Amino acid sequence: MLSSHEAIAWYLEGARTHVSLAGPPVLAVRVDADGDILFVSANEAPRLIAEELVPGDVERVVSVPWSTPAVAAATGSGAALTEADVAGELRAARAELLPAETERYRRLGRDTAAALTDAAAHWRPETTERAAAADLARALVERGIDALVVLAAGHGRLGHRHPLPTDAPLGRRAMVVVCGRRHGLIANATRWVGEAGADDARILEVEAAFFAATRAGARLDDVFAAGCAGYGTAGFDADEWRRHHQGGPTGYAGRDPRATSETTDLVSARHAFAWNPSAPGAKVEDTVIVTPAGIEVLTVDPRWPTVDHAGLARPAALPFS
Repeated sequence: MLSSHEAIAWYLEGARTHVSLAGPPVLAVRVDADGDILFVSANEAPRLIAEELVPGDVERVVSVPWSTPAVAAATGSGAALTEADVAGELRAARAELLPAETERYRRLGRDTAAALTDAAAHWRPETTERAAAADLARALVERGIDALVVLAAGHGRLGHRHPLPTDAPLGRRAMVVVCGRRHGLIANATRWVGEAGADDARILEVEAAFFAATRAGARLDDVFAAGCAGYGTAGFDADEWRRHHQGGPTGYAGRDPRATSETTDLVSARHAFAWNPSAPGAKVEDTVIVTPAGIEVLTVDPRWPTVDHAGLARPAALPFS
C-alpha cells in the first residue's frame, strides 16, 4: 500500500499528489500482483485523470467519497503491507534513477539554480530576509516548482542553520536555502550573497570528503563517516558534524534517508545526493547524481560565480551589484 507523497509520486511517474503542501496525498495506491488500483478522492479524480495520470493508470482509478480518506478506502479493500513494512526495499527502488527521471532531475536542477540567480540579482544589503524569500518563492513557482523549503539568514542570523525568514536585513553577507519539488523530485541548494566568508574554502574541503566517498556500492554509514572525518582534516572542530545534519540521498524525499552512522543503505549507480556540511557562518549544498564518471552537479546556473575545487565548479558568494 503506497500512501506517502514520495512513494506515490515515484510510482506514478511524477504525478502531483497534493493539494495542500502540508496535507496528505489525495490518493493511495494498492500494488497487487495482477495490477494496481488507485483510490482517489472523488472531488480530485477529474483533475488527476485530466492532468496528472498516464492513460494506463486512469483505467485503474477507483473514486472514493471525499469524506473517506483514500488510505482508509484502500486498506479496507483487503490486507496489504504498509510502506513501513518494506521501507528499505522502497528506498532502494527509488534510488536507482531511470533515464527519464534523470532528465527530469537535470531540468529541475537547472531551473532551481536559475531561480536562485534571478531572485538574488535584485537583492541589496537592506533587502529583508522575507523579501528575499518571497522573490525566490515566486521565481520557483513561475517555473512550476513547489517551494517546499525557503530559508534566509542575514548577516546577524548566520548562527542559525535552519533560518526561517524574518524582517531582518540581509546585511553584508547572507545565506539562502531552497528545496524545490517538480514531478515529485526535489532539488536542494544553498547559496551565499554579499561578501565571501572566511571558511568558504574549508567547508568545500569537507564537502569534497563526502563526494569522494559517495561511490556506487558504498554503504551509507561508511560514506557518512568519511565525510564527517573531513571536518577535522579541514581544520574545523572534529565534532562539528554533531551540530547539524549532513544531508544524504535525495530524490522523491528531501533526504531519502538522512544519513547517519546507523544508515546502511547502499549507494546506487544513478543515485541523487544532497550533502550539506556546515559550520558557523559556512555551508555548501547542491543536488548531485552519482555516475560512473563521478559526481554530476544538477543545481547549476552558469551565471552564478564559482570556484574550482577538487575538480568541480562549486558556488561562490554572489556579490551585491
